[in-house]
Amino acid sequence: MMERRRMDTALLVLLMGHLATALEVPLDLLEGLPQPPTITHQSPKDYIIDPRENIIIHCEAKGKPHPSFSWTRNGTHFDIDQDANVIMRPHSGTLVVDISREKADHYEAVYQCTARNKHGTAVSHNIVVRQSRSPLWSKEKVKPIVVQEGVSLVLPCRPPAGLPPPIIFWMDNNFQRLPQSSRVSQSLNGDLYFSNVLREDSRNDYICYARFPHTQTIQQKQPITVKVLNLDAINDTMAAFYNDTDLFSEDPVDERRPTFLIPSGSSSSKVVLRGQVLEMECIAEGLPTPEISWTKMSGDLPAQRTSFLLYQKMLRIEKVSESDAGDYRCTARNRIGSVHHTIRVTVKAAPYWISGAPRNLVLAPGENGVLTCRASGTPKPSITWAMNGIPIENSPKDLSRKVEDDTIIFTDIQTGSSAVYQCNVSNDYGYLLSNAFVNVLSEPPRVLTPANKVYQVIKNHRALIDCTFFGSPIPKITWFKDASALDGDPYILHDNGTLEFHTAQTPNGGKYTCVARNFLSIYENHVYLEVKEPTRIVKQPEYEVVQRGRSVVFECKVKHDPSLTLTATWLKDDGELPDDERLVVDSDSLTITDVTENDAGMYTCIMNTSLDQDSASAELTVVEATPTPAVVYERPDPPTDLELTDQKKRSVQLTWTPGDEHNSPIQKFLIQYEDALHHRGHWHNLTEVPGTRTTAHLKLSPYVHYTFRVLALNTVGFSRPSFPSRMYKTEAAAPDENPTDVHGFGTEHDNLVISWKPLTAFQSNGPGLCYRVMWRQKSVESDWTTVTVANNSRFVVSGTPTFAPYELKVQAVNDHGVGPKPAVAHGYSGEDLPVAAPENVQAVVLNSTLAEVHWDPVAHKLIRGYLKGYKVYYWKERSLHKHNPHHMEKLILTFSGNHSHGRLPGLHPFSLYSFNVRVYNGKGEGPVSRTQQFETPEGVPGAPPSLIVTNSNLDTLTLKWSPPHDRNGHITGYTLKYQPVNNSNELGPVEELALLANETSVTLPNLKYSTRYKFYLNAKTVRGAGPAISQEAVTIVDEALMSQFDVDVGEARPVSPFGNVSSLLRDDGAHISWEYWGPERNVFVEYTVENSEGEEEWQKELVNGSQKVVLKGLKGGLSYRVRLVARGHHDQPLHHSEELLVTVPAVASRQVDIATQGWFIGLMCAIALLILILLIICFIQRNKGGKYPVKEKEDAHTDPEFQPMKEEDCTFGEYSDNEDHKPLKGSRTPSNGTVKRDDSDDSLVDYGEGGDGQFNEDGSFIGQYSGKSGSRDTAEGHESSGAPSPINAMNSLNSFV
Repeated sequence: MMERRRMDTALLVLLMGHLATALEVPLDLLEGLPQPPTITHQSPKDYIIDPRENIIIHCEAKGKPHPSFSWTRNGTHFDIDQDANVIMRPHSGTLVVDISREKADHYEAVYQCTARNKHGTAVSHNIVVRQSRSPLWSKEKVKPIVVQEGVSLVLPCRPPAGLPPPIIFWMDNNFQRLPQSSRVSQSLNGDLYFSNVLREDSRNDYICYARFPHTQTIQQKQPITVKVLNLDAINDTMAAFYNDTDLFSEDPVDERRPTFLIPSGSSSSKVVLRGQVLEMECIAEGLPTPEISWTKMSGDLPAQRTSFLLYQKMLRIEKVSESDAGDYRCTARNRIGSVHHTIRVTVKAAPYWISGAPRNLVLAPGENGVLTCRASGTPKPSITWAMNGIPIENSPKDLSRKVEDDTIIFTDIQTGSSAVYQCNVSNDYGYLLSNAFVNVLSEPPRVLTPANKVYQVIKNHRALIDCTFFGSPIPKITWFKDASALDGDPYILHDNGTLEFHTAQTPNGGKYTCVARNFLSIYENHVYLEVKEPTRIVKQPEYEVVQRGRSVVFECKVKHDPSLTLTATWLKDDGELPDDERLVVDSDSLTITDVTENDAGMYTCIMNTSLDQDSASAELTVVEATPTPAVVYERPDPPTDLELTDQKKRSVQLTWTPGDEHNSPIQKFLIQYEDALHHRGHWHNLTEVPGTRTTAHLKLSPYVHYTFRVLALNTVGFSRPSFPSRMYKTEAAAPDENPTDVHGFGTEHDNLVISWKPLTAFQSNGPGLCYRVMWRQKSVESDWTTVTVANNSRFVVSGTPTFAPYELKVQAVNDHGVGPKPAVAHGYSGEDLPVAAPENVQAVVLNSTLAEVHWDPVAHKLIRGYLKGYKVYYWKERSLHKHNPHHMEKLILTFSGNHSHGRLPGLHPFSLYSFNVRVYNGKGEGPVSRTQQFETPEGVPGAPPSLIVTNSNLDTLTLKWSPPHDRNGHITGYTLKYQPVNNSNELGPVEELALLANETSVTLPNLKYSTRYKFYLNAKTVRGAGPAISQEAVTIVDEALMSQFDVDVGEARPVSPFGNVSSLLRDDGAHISWEYWGPERNVFVEYTVENSEGEEEWQKELVNGSQKVVLKGLKGGLSYRVRLVARGHHDQPLHHSEELLVTVPAVASRQVDIATQGWFIGLMCAIALLILILLIICFIQRNKGGKYPVKEKEDAHTDPEFQPMKEEDCTFGEYSDNEDHKPLKGSRTPSNGTVKRDDSDDSLVDYGEGGDGQFNEDGSFIGQYSGKSGSRDTAEGHESSGAPSPINAMNSLNSFV
């Protein structure tokens, strides 16, 4: 019974198939046509989101009227208005979730969108929203792995479970992928397998990485260390841990047959879904490394969809189908043996469409139709129907509807049955959800193909003419040509209304009419078919053999339909031509000059039109040029035999014969002309043609007496011009163009000057050139006024209204007619001064220095010219403060353009201002507006002009100041701030004192003595405090210091920051030193000659950061005034030290420094050598012990002042002499006449002249080395000074003699 019912349903469906067909038309093109909702875009079923970004769940739909949208979440209504983080886009159902205030995982759920209008409801599939996850690797301690060479090894990866699953790869510390081979490979689960390990596998950076593609993050596992040892190395390594026990005493690893590491056992199974990718892997261990092969036991592998990866260890089959189910065998084999593993593959299938998803139905009332939801799957899926989102069994009953399993049959459908039907097909592996609407309409026929559309087709090709239609019931389409219906051969009429021609011929061209009719109406549409001639290359390029350096031409002449635009394209070796100026492409040829070896190849000419193309190819072979004697290059000879042919009114053909090239190919020809009628004797360039051509088609102008000549150009240069051609006279004609740059303007208030750029004699085209000048006032009903002007380029129209708009035209005219219709230009008559002033002038004060002036713009007709702008005249009448003087200087601010207000900046606070406004145009300014006034409010005052420190005592200072010049209001008081400054210029705490407005001085008590202070004083008004003036001063220590700084108690001046200024004359100059405690950074020492005639300028040296300086270059015999100067900011006074007088003694002009004489230097060297020898002899004699006669004499010497030589070190003891030390005879004194003992305390001068020093009988020197330690500088202590003076040493030598 059930089978019979199914057969009846099938017959009914077939019977109704021709009664109603799903009408697929672009409904969006039909304005006002009702349409149930259709889902156009939705998020995927499994929607993984990035938790760092806002969540966007898409749901877009169309329909008429536009549908409204709602959502469910986990099967219940989702009230978007109640969630502040979720918004729905306007005119859309798309949700945007802001995750800045809520974590993304809060919105993990199952969502479904509903789109509805009054004609039905469409629903989306379930959208499962889950956030992507990239968890960190679990912490673990990875121990080093020590293995014996030859065994198998598996390095586990075990990545964290992410969403979606991560991509696994192994790399080293340098982020380089670890090499894989038939021996080493990565499995699908990410582990790294070694079929057998080698010594080179030892490394400490086996690192497994997991890349999570959705968040683009990479996690890294701890590096794994692998150490591969042979048997001896393992025993040596482990013996240290196990008391030298030989753990591996067996033989080394032998070769072995393969065994599988993965999968385990002899068989396994795998389930894969239809349409997915099947991946199976077999990884085996063994020695030597096994090889893997695959077979399908129940058939052949699908060659087009099968690939082997990872050195045959993985079998991959794309787009799995049910035929791929069966048993697959992988075999691992080496020379020792083999092993097999069988994988049984089962193919399941999520639901899939057999004949596509259900299609929308557009039915007319009373028509029949069918919705089919035909799908399959493994296991077989179940099918459920819903209408407008409600299960169909719960939907309102409809007598015209009958549900039969996967089909809904509509019989005699009526208006009001429009709805959206959902078909849900599901099994254990997935589901399909499709919306299809049934739209019941009663619509007259319409043809959507544009009217009068032109179709073009190439002769003998297939032609299609469209007639896209719509109507309900479905209209019947009939085609007509010349009132004859088209049916049958050679025409084919398709169901969608398209008319097809198997082979279009020229007679098929013409007008065609498409007629669409149903019982409501008839609609006609006309289109046109044009049959074009095909494009054919009639002369193809030919094979060429060319010597290097020569030129070659490939011709490609074509015949095509003249109504189509032809485009020529050349290719070289199926690629674009090189970008080289040597390759010249013409309309029907390709020219290559100065051919090189790189030019060899296949050249293809492609001739294209918008409908078809043709192509042809030829090969170019380049050979070496035949050796020739030395080539002489010269300019080419001039062309000869100029001939004019194909003579027409506006053109002529010029041909010539090239002259001798002189071993340099001609690159181009230059064609010149002479106009004997207008410019006799002047040659003008007309055109250029390539050097391979000897013909040129010349376009000419009327009324010219042409004579032509040709010049040839090669690499050397241009040839001499050819002999002129015969004269060719073109006939006169009317002008082809009119004058340009037509302008209209006025020079007076009642005239209009019309000017233009005149035509040249060459452009006149004939005799009697003149200009027809036309004008009329715009916006006034008047006719054109016309005058004819000759030999001029301007015309003045008098008696015009002031600044009135005019339309202008200038047309060229000669004896043979008028030029083309002239374009209309626009201009204005002359300007005059404006006659009105701005009204309603007023000012708005914005602040104490800024006001805004407003006015009503002057009417355009009263401006009487081009509006340039407005000028505001303003001036300060007086200050509102009685102490400030009056100001009457006028200022002008110009505001260009049509303004009604402007701002006046830079005003003085607390002042009375007057102003007026004037409009101006190109002629000048208009009358003055009424003068208005405004007052500026008080502002902050200026700085006090002076701040003087007086009466400086130990702990008090008096400050005096003057009120600000710019009070800008009523002074309400003063603020005094002061703070101490230490020697490092660091500022101390600030003290603040408020003073009354009538005070101009203040005495500060309880200050610190001998302290520098910095003072800041500013004035105040009700608007606030103005800028401050600053000053510095120092409290004094005592009367002596006051005397040093020359402080006048009555009128104290700033105390000098300098002290202890002193000088010291030395050989290298005058040494100046001082102490300084001022804040200024710019410190100078200045000096000048005392009592010089006139006021000689002070010499200056910068000494920043130092407290001493050496003045060099001072002249002897002169006295100098020296002082120190500290310079602060420009508004601060200079600080001077007391002046110091430095006198430089005179020096004899012919005095010679003996220390620089050569004989003296040699003598000193000899003396030093002699002393060294004596010391050595002394040391030797002392070491003899007891036989040194000097010792007895020393022991017997009872003089207390005589200190003997020390026995320990053979040195002389100290000798004290209370007498003054005088220079020896013949010695030189310093230039200043003094002997400075500090310079050389150890000089031999201290030996004296009296016989204290002598030679003993044994030749030893006995004497006293005297050092006046008591006279040395205390700073030097007991340290010895530098080398002895050579002058004193010389005098000492004289004492020996």
